[in-house]
Amino acid sequence: MSGHVLQIDADAITPVDENLIPTGEIMPVAGTDFDFRSPTVIGARRGGLYDHNYVLRAGGRAHVVDPESGRTLTVQTTEPGVQLYTGYRRGLCLETQHFPDAPNRPAFPATILRPTAAYHSRTVCEFGILR
Repeated sequence: MSGHVLQIDADAITPVDENLIPTGEIMPVAGTDFDFRSPTVIGARRGGLYDHNYVLRAGGRAHVVDPESGRTLTVQTTEPGVQLYTGYRRGLCLETQHFPDAPNRPAFPATILRPTAAYHSRTVCEFGILR
């Protein structure tokens, strides 16, 4: 994953404490090592190590390009967040989700589903190759 280029349609993350528990804040990414609003080489920041939830814009997506092979991955979702996890430059995961610890964080989107309510979510992963 070293050298892969990532773009995430997210203006904020949900920061975590030293135990990786969300603090309940919504932190803007502008000017931080978490800013992937424009295409950015993953390993260029934080030593390439991430395990953070990104607060997606409505209709948000994440897009990854491997410049060496030309392979691409685009993930679009109706979920409010995507967790970016990188494994010591050996891989990455984009996990669509509600915000971690949401039931305990009033500022986060609700995750309680009542017995008669329906829940619908859609995530599309599109693989491609640059031409």
